[in-house]
Amino acid sequence: MKYLKKQKSLSEISDSLKRGTLKVSELTKEHLNRIEEIDEQIGAFLNVDKNGALAYADQLDKEIESGLEVGPLTGAQVSLKDAILLRGLPSTAGSKILRDYVASYDATVSERLKEQKVVFLGKNNMDEFAMGSSNENSAYKLVKNPHDIERIPGGSSGGSAAAVASGMVTFALGSDTGGSIRQPAAMCGVVGLKTTYGSVPRYGLMAMASSLDQIGPITTSVKDAALVFRAIAGHTDKDGTSYPNLGYSEDISILNEEKTKKLKIGVPKEYFGEGISDEIKESVNTVIDFYRKEGFEIKEVSLPSTKYALPVYYIVMPAEASTNLARYDGLRYGTRGGEEDVLVTYMRNRGEGFGPEVKRRIALGTFVLSAGYYDAYYLRAQKVRAVISQEFEKVFEDVDVLITPTTPTTAFKIGEKSGNPLEMYMSDILTIPANLAGIPAISIPVKGREDKLPIGFQIMGKHFREEDILSLGMYYER
Repeated sequence: MKYLKKQKSLSEISDSLKRGTLKVSELTKEHLNRIEEIDEQIGAFLNVDKNGALAYADQLDKEIESGLEVGPLTGAQVSLKDAILLRGLPSTAGSKILRDYVASYDATVSERLKEQKVVFLGKNNMDEFAMGSSNENSAYKLVKNPHDIERIPGGSSGGSAAAVASGMVTFALGSDTGGSIRQPAAMCGVVGLKTTYGSVPRYGLMAMASSLDQIGPITTSVKDAALVFRAIAGHTDKDGTSYPNLGYSEDISILNEEKTKKLKIGVPKEYFGEGISDEIKESVNTVIDFYRKEGFEIKEVSLPSTKYALPVYYIVMPAEASTNLARYDGLRYGTRGGEEDVLVTYMRNRGEGFGPEVKRRIALGTFVLSAGYYDAYYLRAQKVRAVISQEFEKVFEDVDVLITPTTPTTAFKIGEKSGNPLEMYMSDILTIPANLAGIPAISIPVKGREDKLPIGFQIMGKHFREEDILSLGMYYER
């Protein structure tokens, strides 16, 4: 357990800064030392901005001494998944094709965190272009689970989850296309929030599947997730899919017990069926029993089209990914040859720059979008996706939230499933439906497993009702 470390919460940091019992520079040095001490074994970072972090921490200390008002995120030590742009730092998305790319602008979420006076420590390792469920697809190095370094941390935001779980950062931002925040959060024993599609701007996030991608926080507590979400959510003109007039309350991070206890909880029977390990089922049932004993109304519900979510996802996602990744042609990114013609440059750069999983999904996406197959696969998948969304809407007429497992198993050994892509894809079977429907979902560690591999339970809610799932989560971890 030497790779696990309890760290200060956002509230503890801001309170200490207000009282003058903590310096941002002290906190930054502590976290940088932690990265230097253990990241060679964990592999959570692709880039650490030591000089930039220390310089900004010193500046922040001076501003606080001069009367700067300390906010809820001030001084937090933060890292970003390497697909989220931070001006001046390399942004490779875990791919060789972008190995020399340095971001020339900030993502909207990066801008908003800068306004909150956080300290950016660096960029986190990830599955190449977010394609993976284990973080074994990074072009640079493996990420290992801090609970057991022989096991995977989950993916594709595994570097971000591992950095939080091991105490290298206060919180991190990841992206979730089919479970890429929640799945590694569950396997690393931390909290991961997938936000409603359109609630957090995607401007500055390298797109994999534009109708599914969503940015969200990975934290050590639900309260911290609520504070970070409040800071990064909201409309921007730079992202046409960001929703205006969200109406999130300022006190979204404060638990209102009376209001929370009125929430009706649904338990979808399809999420406890074949393929889910007995250990996972038993653990999540202890959580449901907790809410039942606390007096919450709990009702079994059905989402019968859930069984189609995985095949739908693996048609829609590769189709969108093949389109988005067409821009990486070796002309604007990559290394050009001397006298090569354009076609040779294009083929060589994509052949050498993309890893096998990315090539697999590009080929699949190109196939389902091709003439003669578009109607048979892509169009039909979109119709089933609409049915899945409608089933969620129907269920949410009777209940306010749903509780399910986050993953079908605990973290598996490195290399255990890498030779079987179909088996690997099954790791996201419980998280994908929320992305297809665009609803918010959060993974929270099940309590009482301190000496065992972590297990996460998932709470899903109605569109733009993050407040419901966050308050129910805060009630549990209270």
